[in-house]
Amino acid sequence: MTDRPHLAVIGAGPAGLAATVAAAAHGVRVTLLDSAEQAGGQFYRQPAAELRAARPQALHHAWRTWERLRDALDTHVRAGTARHLTDHHVWFVERHPDRLTVHALLGPEQEDPVAVHADAVLLATGGYEKVLPFPGWTLPGVLTAGGAQAMLKGTLAVSGRTAVVAGTGPLLLPVAAGLAAAGVEVAALVESAAPKAFVRRTRALAAQPGKVAEGAGYAAQLLRHRVRTLARHTVVEAHGTERLEAVTVAALDGEGRVRPGTERRIPCDTLAVGHGMLPHTDLADTLGCRLDGLNVHVDDEQRTDVPGVWAAGETTGIGGSALALAEGHIAGRSAAARLGGGAPDPREWAAALKSRTRLREFAAALDSVYAPPAHWTEQITDDTVVCRCEEVTGGAIREAVAELGAGDVRTVKLLTRAGMGWCQGRMCAPAVAGLAGCELTPSRRPFARPVPLGVLAREDTHPTDGELS
Repeated sequence: MTDRPHLAVIGAGPAGLAATVAAAAHGVRVTLLDSAEQAGGQFYRQPAAELRAARPQALHHAWRTWERLRDALDTHVRAGTARHLTDHHVWFVERHPDRLTVHALLGPEQEDPVAVHADAVLLATGGYEKVLPFPGWTLPGVLTAGGAQAMLKGTLAVSGRTAVVAGTGPLLLPVAAGLAAAGVEVAALVESAAPKAFVRRTRALAAQPGKVAEGAGYAAQLLRHRVRTLARHTVVEAHGTERLEAVTVAALDGEGRVRPGTERRIPCDTLAVGHGMLPHTDLADTLGCRLDGLNVHVDDEQRTDVPGVWAAGETTGIGGSALALAEGHIAGRSAAARLGGGAPDPREWAAALKSRTRLREFAAALDSVYAPPAHWTEQITDDTVVCRCEEVTGGAIREAVAELGAGDVRTVKLLTRAGMGWCQGRMCAPAVAGLAGCELTPSRRPFARPVPLGVLAREDTHPTDGELS
């Protein structure tokens, strides 16, 4: 099998799995690298085997799709056409004239380097949650909506007995339904979007009846568990001393501002809050791939503008698992064909492209509906911590803008240290941009994650486009 062209796929979520299976089935040797201990990504996250979950499928609405992908991957691994490298934390992809080298840190300690050489690379690095702060959001008991879901899927545990699920986006529905099914009293689902906004998107929604039915199913579950839904509302503040004790929510007016006098306090010990997703583009950025705003730019075959590099899934634009699967299949099939694995069947290819187009239209419709309130920054007080790593407050950021003339995220970072911590601004950058009144732009970094100096010394690796800075 070593004489076959070699494709490295980074990320074992829906897009990465679909790409791996498609490429391995058409004459390409594939190495699938992922930081987790098992395939599936966040969407198909599984409980540890030691937990002996009796019905793990109860936490997933696409279990059969997961089983099909898992079994196909296992088949290719046994046949030697694919290998799956777990606990591999990729920090850099190096370009050479005739190949690419994927550099990763091995294991939970992330100290042992490993390199994988390949003829081509496919980026399926997924996305991460957008976090918008508010007073009290750093209290224990406040977590992201995706974090609450990951805890439930991965550990079969919840963070408390009474929860409020809040923010905006389609993720809130399965999170609230999952918590309720697990025995948590969901006191309220607080959604800032207005129901009437869906009426203007009926055409795109009607083109995906399966997704509409999925949402209706979650809504029915919430009704059965008597979960109160507060549409066009937002969280104003989280309260507590040592941990979360209650939240205050309020109604929004037509301009996205809190309507005075509508505040209500809801006792709870858990707040799962989310405001959408952002694409992981660090590796694409270090490779020099073109970005369209925050998304990796790709052509009809999911190719980036860097030769030998494909991208699929949330890294090219947030669109959900179905779109990630479609893009992953197209990317894997395209990579296989470009590496000599044979051209796709014209009818199959046309059907795949058509499905992707419809799913992108559906994702765009949802994105236009599920947007944070226009004036969400007004809820950030001057003493609200915005950057948790460096403990930078909203007041410090406002001062940097008003008094020191900062007009972009980078300048605020230099003046206040917001974004200089371990996460390198992934958590606070959207809030900093909002307070600064500027567009959120990708932060250029030499590597996708922190790397020990000893590893750099052993690897003797440097970006091909310039010196480290």
